[in-house]
Amino acid sequence: MKCRVIWMGKTRDPWIKDGVAEYAGRIGRYLPLAIDELKDEKDAEAEEGRRREGERLLKQVASQAVLVALDERGEQLDSRRFAAYIGKHRDSGTPELIFAIGGAYGFSSEVRSRAAKVLSLSSMTFTHQMVRPFLLEQIYRACTILNNEPYHH
Repeated sequence: MKCRVIWMGKTRDPWIKDGVAEYAGRIGRYLPLAIDELKDEKDAEAEEGRRREGERLLKQVASQAVLVALDERGEQLDSRRFAAYIGKHRDSGTPELIFAIGGAYGFSSEVRSRAAKVLSLSSMTFTHQMVRPFLLEQIYRACTILNNEPYHH
């Protein structure tokens, strides 16, 4: 199974870039990983921004791919349940599992409808930049859980 993470906008802060690189490298030992940064909408009204970003995102999602949209109003899973979710897709032959981090406007209704799951990393609010290494760390943690490795305790 290929794992892909798509987010809106460039990663700006050096410490976030470092965290993304660190965990992307770790994940790569377990799963093929691709990270795509799509253009974000800075000057549009909220509804128009969601629509444009959603169109760009959905063009990146193949029909057989499983899309997980990260949203603060989504379902919260602990790390073991998140690992089980990834493991279920890995073991069932899902060709591509895509995690999407929306832009400042969130996701359009079309993206939310296409998503197999809407997931929240926390009930706390984080910047869209900070969520990037947090998500990658959790994917890495899930890989170690699935492989019975001691990283998670």
